[in-house]
Amino acid sequence: MDALKLIAQDSLKETAPVLEIGDTVRVHVKIREGEKERIQVFEGTVIARRGSGVSETFTVRRISYGVGVERVFPIHSPNVAKVDVVRHGRVRRSKLYYLRNRVGKAAKVKEQIR
Repeated sequence: MDALKLIAQDSLKETAPVLEIGDTVRVHVKIREGEKERIQVFEGTVIARRGSGVSETFTVRRISYGVGVERVFPIHSPNVAKVDVVRHGRVRRSKLYYLRNRVGKAAKVKEQIR
């Protein structure tokens, strides 16, 4: 079991992104198309965090052309190039799954003034 922990420690990022539930983030993801590699930006609200260590993930939700899109990103993945926090949200829950049932302005999270 210790060997697995050592391998997991090596694959952790030294500077993991600092993000909270309710934050609006811009995630820069490396996309491979054939032999080319490019960076695609996905912007949305963090609705969940899950796991710990190497397997820690966060879920980002956005509305794209009237359809809700959610993507789950591993925090320590080499494919996640950068995570920028656009604004901080003021929430009182650890999971914001209730936003799935909301439409329009009701699906917004209030901004936290820091």
